[in-house]
Amino acid sequence: MFTALLLSRDDDGNRSHAITQLDDAELPDRPVIVDVECSTLNYKDGLAIVNGAPVVRTWPMVPGIDLAGTVAQSSDPDWSPGDRVIVNGWDVGEAHWGGMATKAAMEGAWLTPLPDAYTAHQAMAVGTAGYTAMLCVLALEEHDIGPDAGPVVVTGAAGGVGSVAVAVLAELGYEVVASSGRIDTEGDYLRELGAAQLIHRDELSEPARPLGKARFAGGIDTVGSHTLANVVSQTQPHGCVAACGLAQGMDFPSSVAPFILRAVTLAGINCVYEPAARRAEAWNRLADDLDPAKLDAMTATIGLAEVPEAAAAILAGSIRGRVVVDVRN
Repeated sequence: MFTALLLSRDDDGNRSHAITQLDDAELPDRPVIVDVECSTLNYKDGLAIVNGAPVVRTWPMVPGIDLAGTVAQSSDPDWSPGDRVIVNGWDVGEAHWGGMATKAAMEGAWLTPLPDAYTAHQAMAVGTAGYTAMLCVLALEEHDIGPDAGPVVVTGAAGGVGSVAVAVLAELGYEVVASSGRIDTEGDYLRELGAAQLIHRDELSEPARPLGKARFAGGIDTVGSHTLANVVSQTQPHGCVAACGLAQGMDFPSSVAPFILRAVTLAGINCVYEPAARRAEAWNRLADDLDPAKLDAMTATIGLAEVPEAAAAILAGSIRGRVVVDVRN
């Protein structure tokens, strides 16, 4: 038997969730069984738990797009019992049972070795949010946006992706401009992570001009919609903006002006289907470039029973940083 947070939907479309004891035989038929220690709570998990559709595509569903633990059984030659692993993406927690359970059945290709520098708890403090933030940093570096290029803006800076992005960029020597709707309450937190300047999200949330004052060498945007349009329109010539979120909306009400008049690059970040080599690169960089003390400072830990309440809070924008789910408690 194993314990799981199970999302269900009846014939009338009514959704429910419960902490449930399930038989091992109910696990999906996949070659690798993982004893899960921790998962984490991301914005997408909040959508799945509170709203169900469109995130959840099959029912019932064990949510959790992340997990960390130890291989218990494997018929995949690439993995053996005792291997320490993490999972991010691959539609886990959406179309396939995810990490908010004490056991999970996975395809071998979905697994990434847990870096030696991290415990399972630390890896889930990073989670998909931190891994996505690192993919954004890599995109900036690959477009020659280094610490000497000028200020880099991070939107949604007090959230999971934003917190890690601020901390990593600051550690690398960038001048970080942190944009948040909570600078009155989270200003000290963002400064402790390394933000050099704070701006209220209202500065970027209204309809954008085709070209604004060039103020950023680059950006990491978790918000989308008008915010992303403003960041792009205010990016310096040959700058780069990495876009990875849609908290304000999926639309992009912009123009081609920044792209053809300033040669700005908009780099899309899709963390779900990155190949193994890119995943390993991001995780190894996180182990090198994310200060463990800053990671601890941005992390809270909850048990499975606390997840539904925390899911509602993350959708309301009231969660700071990262939330680790210890599935054994």
